[in-house]
Formats: sequence, structure tokens, C-alpha cells
Amino acid sequence: MAVLAAAALLDELMGRNRNIAPNEKGKELNWEDADYCKYYLVKFCPHDLFVNTRADLGVCTKVHDDEVKKLFEQSKGHRKIYYQEEFIRFCTSMVNEVDRKIIKGKQRLALSGKGEGSSLTPAQTQKNQEQIVLLNERINGLVEEAEQAGNNGNVEQAQGLMKLCDQLKDERDNLKKLNDNSHWSSTAELAAAQEKQMEVCEVCGAFLIVGDAQQRIDDHLMGKQHVGYARLKAAIEEIQEVVDTQRDERRGARGSSMEDRRERHSSRPYNRDNGRDKNGRDRSEHGNDLYKERKDKERKDRDRDDKYRRETNQRSKERERERDRKHRPDRTTERDRNRDRDRSRHSHRR
Repeated sequence: MAVLAAAALLDELMGRNRNIAPNEKGKELNWEDADYCKYYLVKFCPHDLFVNTRADLGVCTKVHDDEVKKLFEQSKGHRKIYYQEEFIRFCTSMVNEVDRKIIKGKQRLALSGKGEGSSLTPAQTQKNQEQIVLLNERINGLVEEAEQAGNNGNVEQAQGLMKLCDQLKDERDNLKKLNDNSHWSSTAELAAAQEKQMEVCEVCGAFLIVGDAQQRIDDHLMGKQHVGYARLKAAIEEIQEVVDTQRDERRGARGSSMEDRRERHSSRPYNRDNGRDKNGRDRSEHGNDLYKERKDKERKDRDRDDKYRRETNQRSKERERERDRKHRPDRTTERDRNRDRDRSRHSHRR
């Protein structure tokens, strides 16, 4: 990467033909070469928008040349539209990715607002604390009575007092737990309240604090990510409008050329002698009449030829029949003779 950066710097300072000998000819610029960045030729290179940010795409491996970009802007053709469509596809994929990030951020804020728990009020907490103090005093008094009963030899009374003391201790522990849980739940509610006041930036998907200081908001709006994604969305709309305009112009030009060809074909003259027919008349006025006359003549000639051909075939068939009658024997007469001869033989035998 460092070598590429150094080479790019040298090309910028000394020119791209810095290594060519004086008697050699430099390479002619052509924006269709694969060495040049397509996105930079169309508008800008997305790799330059998010340098040193979370969305950094790395260093572009293609060449960014302003002179080649000027040649691209001056050129026309379908190849240019292909570059613009490629730029739109790449930028749209990046915008779709940040849109998914925005949706996930909003879902996260919505889920964090549903986990709120109930907590005790300050009055209830104070009341529980007073009850805990009373229970401590009661427990200490029962412990002293149990010790005194044990010293006096009343074991059953001492055991009953100790059981009552254990129950009071359990009640005191429950109250302490309620107060502790209330403290932690209030802290969680405070954090959730702060989380609720967050919002998602509709441009870059970053989390923002509602009502934050204006300086922090300005810093965010001037940041690389926010400016980069805003520039991407604006460039997509601009290039898409240019592509649509170019397509409409090409469709209109194609339609007008087809109409011109159709008109020229329909008004095509009989001859092509400087816009005049063989009689010297203007083709635009008499071309259709001459065309009809020629077609009528061709049709009459074709009908005459067909009629002559049919008559010739008919005469040929008649000559063939006549020739067959002369050279072939009469098969009917010969068959009759054979039949008569057989009859005579049969009668003679009888």
C-alpha cells in the first residue's frame, strides 16, 4: 500500500509518463482502460468517503485521474451508461446495508423499552426501613429473654422464644431484600430512561441522544460517516436521473431513425438518377405511381408466361396420347379374340 501511495504521489507531481525516455511516445489516454476507477470517472470513489472509520472500505487499487475523467464526461455511448449503472449498483448496496443497520438500531431501542420492572416507592421503602428497625429491637429483646429463661432452667420457654426470634429474623431479611431490589430496579429504570432518550440517525444509523448539546450534534452531522452516506444517497438519485434521460434520448433517436427509414422505403423511386426517374420527373411526386405501374406490368407478364406454359403442357400431353394410340396394340380387341378362341375349343370338345 505504501508503494502504491508513493507511486500515485510521483504520478501526480511528475506525470504518468515520468519513466518514458525522451524519444519514446507516451501512452494515449483512454477512459475505457481497466486501470482507471469506474466510480471515480462517474462521480467519486466510495473508498475515499469513509477513511479511518468503521465503514472504511480500504484503499482503492485503481487509478484516479482527472484528465481521464474529463474525457469520460465528454464521451457518449452505451459504454458510458454501463459505467453509470455499475456506480449505482455499488452505491445502492452500501445504502441498503446502512438501512438494515438503522432498522436493527430501532428494534434494539424498542426492545430495551419493554424490559421495565416495577419498584417500590420512596414512602414504601422508608416504611420498610422503620419496620426493620422495630424488628431488630424486638429480636434483641427476645434474645435477652431467652438467655434469662435458660439461666433460670426454663428450657422450653427459652426454645419457644428462640423460634419466635428466628421467624422475626426471616421477616427482617425479606424486608431488606425488598429494599435492595428496589434500589437496583430504580437504577435500572434510570438507565432505561436514558436509553429511551436515544434515537437512531436516519442517514448513517448512529445512536444519538435526544436533546444533546448542539456542538455534539454538529460534530455528528459533519462526521465522515454521516456526510459519506448522505453523499451516496444524493449521488444515486442524480446519476439515476442522468441514466434515465440518456435512455429516453436513445429511444427517441432510434424511433425517429426507424420512421425515416420507413418513409424512405415507402417513397423509393423507380430509378436512382439524382432524385429523378427515367422520364425526368421528381421521385417524391411520381415514385409511387411508377412503382404501381411496374408491379402491374410484372404481374401481366407473369400471367402471360403462366398461360403459355399451361398451353404448352397441354399440347405435349395430347401428342403423347396420340403416339401411344398408334404404337401400342388394342388390348381390348386382342382380349376378345382370345375369349372367342377359348369358347370354340370348349365347344369342339363337347
